[in-house]
Amino acid sequence: MQDNATEVTAAGIARLAGVGRAAVSNWRRRHADFPRPVGGTETSPSFALAEVESWLRKQGKLAEVPLRERVWQQLVGHPEGPVTALVHAGCALLLIHDRPTVWLEASAGSDERLAAMLPGALEAVLGPRFGVNGRTGVHRPSAAAGPGGVNTPGAVNPASRVDTPSGVNPSVRVNPQGAGRGAGDVRPGAAVNTAPAVHTPTGPELLPSVPLLRGVAELAAETGARQTFEFLLGRHLDANPRQFTLTPSELARLMAELAGPARTVLDPACGTGALLRAVAARPDQELYAQDSAADLAALTALRLALNGLAGVRGAVGDTLRADAFPSLRADAVLCHPPFNERNWGHDELAYDPRWEYGFPARTESELAWVQHALARLREGGTAVLLMPPAAASRRSGRRIRADLLRRGALRAVVALPVGAAPPYNIPLHLWVLRRPGAAPARPEVLLVDSGQFAGEGRGGPDLEAVREAVLDAWRAFDRAGGLDDRPGLARAVPVIELLDDDVDLAPARHLPPPAAADGAEQLAAVRERLGETLRLTGDLTPPPPESAPPARWPQTTIGELARGGALVLRTGGSGGAARGAVLTDHDVLAGTAPSGTLPESDEEAVFTEAGDIVVPVLGGGSVARVIDDATAGAALGRNLVLLRPDPAALDPWFLAGFLRGTANNRQASSYASTATRLDVRRLQLPRLPLGEQRRYGARFRALDEFERALRHAGRLGEQLVRGMYDGLTDGTVTPE
Repeated sequence: MQDNATEVTAAGIARLAGVGRAAVSNWRRRHADFPRPVGGTETSPSFALAEVESWLRKQGKLAEVPLRERVWQQLVGHPEGPVTALVHAGCALLLIHDRPTVWLEASAGSDERLAAMLPGALEAVLGPRFGVNGRTGVHRPSAAAGPGGVNTPGAVNPASRVDTPSGVNPSVRVNPQGAGRGAGDVRPGAAVNTAPAVHTPTGPELLPSVPLLRGVAELAAETGARQTFEFLLGRHLDANPRQFTLTPSELARLMAELAGPARTVLDPACGTGALLRAVAARPDQELYAQDSAADLAALTALRLALNGLAGVRGAVGDTLRADAFPSLRADAVLCHPPFNERNWGHDELAYDPRWEYGFPARTESELAWVQHALARLREGGTAVLLMPPAAASRRSGRRIRADLLRRGALRAVVALPVGAAPPYNIPLHLWVLRRPGAAPARPEVLLVDSGQFAGEGRGGPDLEAVREAVLDAWRAFDRAGGLDDRPGLARAVPVIELLDDDVDLAPARHLPPPAAADGAEQLAAVRERLGETLRLTGDLTPPPPESAPPARWPQTTIGELARGGALVLRTGGSGGAARGAVLTDHDVLAGTAPSGTLPESDEEAVFTEAGDIVVPVLGGGSVARVIDDATAGAALGRNLVLLRPDPAALDPWFLAGFLRGTANNRQASSYASTATRLDVRRLQLPRLPLGEQRRYGARFRALDEFERALRHAGRLGEQLVRGMYDGLTDGTVTPE
């Protein structure tokens, strides 16, 4: 199997060559020898990667394809799809990580020899890693394994072994229907329909992946096996944002810390494995993961195995209907369950022993997940679940909530700020639960509302401040069994106070309001600051312009300047080892401080320096931001382009000012059905001497200061108005 089996789209060609998609379209029209499409559709054709690389080199448009880009294009062009390619790559990386000499020996020959030798080599690694003939004592089915295959059992404890039925295909390919939860219904006496998360691919299955696996091995030699897998997985998740519901890493860290130290940890709806990755992996730990989507379960198991030395037990199956770990008693359960599911098994699970606290209504799937988590905990173990806010107050769930409170199972409800996790438009909750033991139930439950840490505009909440406030309140409450009121933030509420007709657990309805001391004085200070800002705005208002005929300057483009070395052009990445804050396109548009994060990957992050110009490429607005000392050092986020001018040739303020021209942006933009994209290389600016550039730059800088003052005045005005409304309605401000 040769590399030309890998196909690449026009977008992939543009990424390889570092140009816009419009340039690729021009090449196809202008060059008769441009490679012909080999697949895809008429509107979205695909091309052979090897032919494209050869053509780009011949035209002098590409000296050498970066290794990471070559591997990525091989992955997305895999004939069985990117998920199968990712799983095969993960298996090979695990072999490279655990037994590098075995990989070197197997890869020394032809592609066919490598494909034939890999199944046996992988079986020797995947078996011990995922529980076959390992320390768990789980047996290996003989006949069901198939040629070269290993059925990796999902169970961990020998007493909790779950054998995969012969009718289950332990495949890791994506189910086009999304691995629906209807498959695998469980009734009393029925076989449990689960499958191992990872199985050993056969030689024929691996043969199309061999070129990819060789590239992956080469990349791993440069960056490491774990970093290589994180890069590929991170880019795959970023390229398909609508297919996955991701748990932000900061929130996953908070949930793991609320659960506390644990040797055995379960995530029954593991998704991409963010929650289990947040657990401090140790050699003596066991991590259990299950998901109804075969692709997610496989990727998570491989990700966790590459991430540390902890034992990993993964399974595919509908957790509520087909629990792969029925006898597990874990130290901790972390879970971000699917929300608002009607088809969760209500009809067939009416007599399930997990419903200790009451049978959940059809509309209360989240309370089914809560009770599943409690059923899988040891006595005294802790579960932390991300929940929709409606689960705290829906009348259909009040009896279960009441029983959770009476028996001391529910220990805390934490309201997160809007934007902490998807769906980003509602303030989600964290429920902290503990499996009751012999000790009497504690009479209080902790309620926390961290809504005060919501960010302004689209910047997102301050999750680090949320983490510190929530952990401080929880640890004090958990240690002492109570907590002094923290107005507006936290309160230990007596359980008896919550056991009314509604059993409403929404924290905001039970917390004392924020301290109103000096409220009027604070509003007076805001009013004074607003007055000063408005006076400054008046001073900065530019004088009336003088009339002049349109200028006829010689023009150049950003692309020409970049090729000539007058500036460096960099694009924001989708991952990287970003230290500290990340500057997002929303930050640039709103003129706010860096507020974003990037998923962890081995992709190199781009860091800003003072004097850089950052331009958003989506949205159709004419915006360019000059990086100052306060913003310097932030990583560059997605959908941003950074320009770093040579100060001996270009004045940064002159450059940024001309990039903001409306006509300039219009001619450099392209339009899709739902978005406008800016091709920064096509933006124009006049060829002027450096002295003249600085004269224009000084005026552009003054306009920028005026714009910032206007924004600040607007924020202060909103703060004053909101404070006045709140003060008048709570009585801390009088009408006089």
